[in-house]
Amino acid sequence: MNEKAIIETVKVAQPKLRREDLLHVLKYRYATKAWDRDKKISDEDMQTILEAARLAPTSFGFEPWKIIVLQDPEIRQAIRPYAWGADAALQDASHFLVFLARKKADITFGSPYLEHITHDIMELPEQAYNMFEKAYTGFCRDQHKILESDRAAFDWSAKQAYIVMANVLFAAAYLGIDSCPVEGFTKDKVETVLAETYHLYDSEHFGVACMTALGYRGEAPHRDKRRRPLEESIIWK
Repeated sequence: MNEKAIIETVKVAQPKLRREDLLHVLKYRYATKAWDRDKKISDEDMQTILEAARLAPTSFGFEPWKIIVLQDPEIRQAIRPYAWGADAALQDASHFLVFLARKKADITFGSPYLEHITHDIMELPEQAYNMFEKAYTGFCRDQHKILESDRAAFDWSAKQAYIVMANVLFAAAYLGIDSCPVEGFTKDKVETVLAETYHLYDSEHFGVACMTALGYRGEAPHRDKRRRPLEESIIWK
């Protein structure tokens, strides 16, 4: 473990981007249902999107997620019967991502996975490591009770995967690439195909949280975004 007394700070220049461009990106994105099957995302753009995923925030910085970039036509077809929300995307979208979330065994402090994160990735000095252990244990036990059941633990990890997915959706839209987040699937059936039939991950450690299709729209949106006005959604006090 890195035994430094403090963790270094890093100076990064503040972005100077136009707010109009930010809002344009968000308005451009919509849940694409029809895809141009002949138009593919470049390797460079895909790496940028995946880097946006890697840079996403997660609680405690523990990154309890993994992404399967599912390009194999055979496997895509195998999960189609159990993924009604992705039927067109699995056939026509350029790229298809499956977001995995870690299970209770991995997100319990002291697990091999969290030891890897705290020691090898974060390089926490001993004092900081002890502070993390105390804070995370209290967070899990007293505040959010995320380790009281296997389902509670998975749901917490899945929340982190959704944050990652949000970064993916925004990065794709910024690059002019379309997307569609997918929750319309039968979880246990999809997991059986991916983990047990094709052995893409260890089901003792991961479950499927959500999915996202990426590519290029095959038709224009049928209507503008419909959202509640801010005064219905925001409380200032």
